[in-house]
Amino acid sequence: MKRLFIKTLVAAVAFAAFGCAYAQTKTIKFANQNAKGHPVVMGMEKFAELVEARSGGKLKVGLYPGGVLGSDQANVSAIQGGTLEMASMNSGIFASVVKDFAIYDFPFLFGNPREADAVVDGPFGKSLHAKLEEKGMVGLAYYELGFRQITNSKRPITKVEDIAGLKLRVIPNPINVDWVTALGANPTPMPFPELYAALEQKAVDGQENPYATINSAKFYEVQKYLAITNHQYNPQSVVISKKFWDTLSADERKIVQDAANESAIYQREQSRAAAAGILENLKKNGMQVTELAPAEVAKLRDKMGPVIAKHSASVGDATVKAVMAELDKARK
Repeated sequence: MKRLFIKTLVAAVAFAAFGCAYAQTKTIKFANQNAKGHPVVMGMEKFAELVEARSGGKLKVGLYPGGVLGSDQANVSAIQGGTLEMASMNSGIFASVVKDFAIYDFPFLFGNPREADAVVDGPFGKSLHAKLEEKGMVGLAYYELGFRQITNSKRPITKVEDIAGLKLRVIPNPINVDWVTALGANPTPMPFPELYAALEQKAVDGQENPYATINSAKFYEVQKYLAITNHQYNPQSVVISKKFWDTLSADERKIVQDAANESAIYQREQSRAAAAGILENLKKNGMQVTELAPAEVAKLRDKMGPVIAKHSASVGDATVKAVMAELDKARK
């Protein structure tokens, strides 16, 4: 009887210890719209690797690429509500909750990746992420989607006028609708997970995204023409739910923040190293690639001028001045 009691006691203690360890394990669901193999998803994988190793497995990271947890807009709501822990998405999408973020969608804001890094990693980028806290999100770091190009199934684009009349899918926000309209094209706001089918069914003629996204989404299967325009650069904000963040200890927060910072460096390196090879792959898969001449790029910039002026007023003079000050420093 005594032995049975001891065995029962030992089993109970072991079960309680297991239950305690299990209770201490926290799971982070991390969502993104891009497919596995995309540089953004590679950054997420690096983040998961770092967090799980440094937490000794007490923090688990489940990755949900390919838009399987819904659109970016749905992810924002879920993060604010605490039903989704993390996501990475175009920073400009957060303009729906903090208007200043629209600055990241300004056409031709950044001339090269070095300028973008200086802005997002500096005081300006950190100040914008800080504004998300009162909206239920904590900005951890910036990945990159990269410079965007225009594709379509109708015709090659060699001059600005070739864009007119095309029905182009855009990220659902006002500045993207406006710059496509300014070029005489027809903007069609649409969540990314719906885009491939829309292109395949000819519901839209084309879209605009960086090389890596065009490649990982296999848009070359439904798009013939790619024009190198570099008209917009997309930083990707890596954000975590404040409701979840508040449950983490100081040590856990440090693990998550450090992993976000390190994975951002890794992600951008992967993104930039892969760009030339990805463009070659798009060509091998049948895409006809054209590059606008400098005079045509100048025309494209001119057409974007009124759009930038309009949205500068809505974003706010202080925000525009702050980002331009950072760019001036980076360009010296």
